Amino acid sequence: MKASIITIGDEILIGQIVDTNAAWMAAQLSEAGILLASKMTAGDDKKSILTALDRAFHDADLILMTGGLGPTKDDMTKTALLEYFGGGMVFSQQTYDRIEKLFVKRNIPISEAHRQQCYLPDAAEIIVNEMGTAPGMWFEKDGKSLCSMPGVPHEMKYVMMHGVLPRVAAISDVVYRQKTIHTSGIGESQLADVIEPILESHPVSIAYLPSHGAVRLRLSKVGKAGEEAQVEDTLESAVAPVVEAISQYIYGYDGETLESSVGKLLLQKGLMLGTAESCTGGYIAHLITSVAGASRYFRGSIVAYNNDVKESILGVELKTLEECGAVSEETVREMVAGALPVLGCDIAIAVSGISGPGGGSPAKPVGTVWVAVGSKEQVMVKKYLFVKDRILNIKYTAVYALDLLRKFLTAR
Repeated sequence: MKASIITIGDEILIGQIVDTNAAWMAAQLSEAGILLASKMTAGDDKKSILTALDRAFHDADLILMTGGLGPTKDDMTKTALLEYFGGGMVFSQQTYDRIEKLFVKRNIPISEAHRQQCYLPDAAEIIVNEMGTAPGMWFEKDGKSLCSMPGVPHEMKYVMMHGVLPRVAAISDVVYRQKTIHTSGIGESQLADVIEPILESHPVSIAYLPSHGAVRLRLSKVGKAGEEAQVEDTLESAVAPVVEAISQYIYGYDGETLESSVGKLLLQKGLMLGTAESCTGGYIAHLITSVAGASRYFRGSIVAYNNDVKESILGVELKTLEECGAVSEETVREMVAGALPVLGCDIAIAVSGISGPGGGSPAKPVGTVWVAVGSKEQVMVKKYLFVKDRILNIKYTAVYALDLLRKFLTAR
């Protein structure tokens, strides 16, 4: 089975927003063992949508569309689908009742535009969208299938997970299994040097997916429907030696993140964490608190961006700041020591650096960052040089700080 993705919207064509929908859908299709034949973006006009539909039905057996289903006049998807599949519009009382129930809870009156949104092509099977007002629509034509979904990402994902992927799994003649291994502290080429010889004797595919100081390894195996056990055994036999060879760099698997991984370690060891951040401006705390339940192991953060804050709140000595500078091993060590009692935590992360684009010097160029992780008894400190732009320097600092925390906790 092959699939094609169509995203609709002038705002995507002109670069006003990034098309994250297509990337997410492509990943879901890949995990289901479905090959992607094409991805297209059509403007908010009927002609462009119809042209994209012709191309997609030529390329693929399954077409996934997002966008253009709202209540405003520029939403042309329904009109184009009606022309493409034929038939007429019928009022969906089910959709209207759900919108009315949603709006009553929020004390919002239903407009005529929302009522018009409930008229749907009679050739479509409705897929309920509990996250918004526009339902998904499933069409069949010439032995091929199309699902039209809202463009709002969380609404599209709901329709995909509850309405599309179960159908796809039922009709697919392919079985696909994968295992994602998350690593940090080692580069893509170094990983390849270790892993490639191992996989020479294992019939699986591998993809290296690097990002901001980490590399995801995706091992996968494709087989025919009915061969699930064989595919899983083949994949597991390849994963085991890879994991053994790179275990010191692994922080998690599949849906885990570095921040969720260190959270588990903190919980296991019964420790509370705090952060003292300068160049990252609270980004490390943001990552940590993005994990549900982080309050069980995270106390809080001090964004000590100004030296006065480092001195007055964290207790960094004025002499240290004057003689060693804010971006120094001595400063981050003192930031850790000050954060522990102020935040009432067992472990603290401290970072100070030069994110750029200005502020660097020959001795401390832009991208110079000091990271410290420690307790009352022990502190680990490391210097990094990230030759990126400002935002990337901040992201890299956060990842490397969390990885240093992972190593610190693992060694305890």
